[in-house]
Amino acid sequence: MFSLNDTMRYYLCPGPTCMRKGINGLCGVVHEQMGCDVRNGDVFIFINGERKLMKLLHAEDGGMVMYVKRLEAGRFRLPSYDPQSRTYSMEWRDLVVMVEGIIESPQNRLRRLRAERTEYHV
Repeated sequence: MFSLNDTMRYYLCPGPTCMRKGINGLCGVVHEQMGCDVRNGDVFIFINGERKLMKLLHAEDGGMVMYVKRLEAGRFRLPSYDPQSRTYSMEWRDLVVMVEGIIESPQNRLRRLRAERTEYHV
């Protein structure tokens, strides 16, 4: 079921991606632009031009899964590009750092909106 972890390989698609694309459209980007097979179990990451919206595409047993993260504040910071693999090869921790906006240390973060937590009384 929905699971990403540090044993998987992560690849960030180079350049901005049109976020109107769904699972089928992103599978085409993986094949045509990145030269990869989306069915191999790797996680493919796509970011829009404003760097405020991210989609992750992953094949699991039984089907494809797409995760979406939209920033209400700040922007995603991109890692270094690897021209040999035509992508940004990443590890789990690189994805976490990018999503959380961490710069060098957990105390030094890029701006992110904090979700309000409401207490419910029963």
